[in-house]
Amino acid sequence: MPPQHLFEDAYGEIIDRPDDGFIEIRWFDTTAEMSDKEFQDWLLNFTTIAERSPSRRVLVDATSFDMQWMSETMGWRDDVIIPRYNSLGINKFAFHMKAGAPPIGGKPAPEGPAEFPTGYFAHRTEATEWLAT
Repeated sequence: MPPQHLFEDAYGEIIDRPDDGFIEIRWFDTTAEMSDKEFQDWLLNFTTIAERSPSRRVLVDATSFDMQWMSETMGWRDDVIIPRYNSLGINKFAFHMKAGAPPIGGKPAPEGPAEFPTGYFAHRTEATEWLAT
């Protein structure tokens, strides 16, 4: 089945890639102007869309993500979004990051309340290969 474009707005797009076994968030550089509330609304929308997808692995292309969020936003993500991911049965979460991002290269592992491992990768092929295993 070919990739299915599920959503797009000024900040990013969501693509279901059933043949590859994952759903993808691709952030745009316009995230530099994104507020915490817009980010939260975006993740809530993504979670609702992901609930309708058979894919249980997620790729986040964050190579153009430029938002500067408040620390409370990550706590909100842990409290509101991660439990929904856990309920969905998400089993792997991969971030394709900008070269030199601090978390790149660490061993994928669960973070905070997540019941699934999260990995950070400098190259898209590394991320997609890990998701496929």
